[in-house]
Amino acid sequence: MEQQLEKVLAEIAARQDTVGALLANRQGLCLGTKGDIDPNVSGIGMAISEQVAKLEPNATAPATICLYSGNKRCVIQKDGEITGVIFKQPTGTPATATIN
Repeated sequence: MEQQLEKVLAEIAARQDTVGALLANRQGLCLGTKGDIDPNVSGIGMAISEQVAKLEPNATAPATICLYSGNKRCVIQKDGEITGVIFKQPTGTPATATIN
């Protein structure tokens, strides 16, 4: 199973606009990361996905949560026992901006 998780993370991280990705189990424990992402967000991502799932408990497709902050976004999706958290940033946008 660990090889499958690594393969999925590598595929996600290879996408052009992906900064970092992680997968968490149903307890919020980080199962793996790729790229620039803090493993400690696994619990928060899992908790957010659990709360959103309560909005439509009879939904047949997993909910996708998109959080936006400046030029970055965080995409969270729970599918079965696994929650994915992906940080994205448009290509060509610097990771940090300076304020004059």
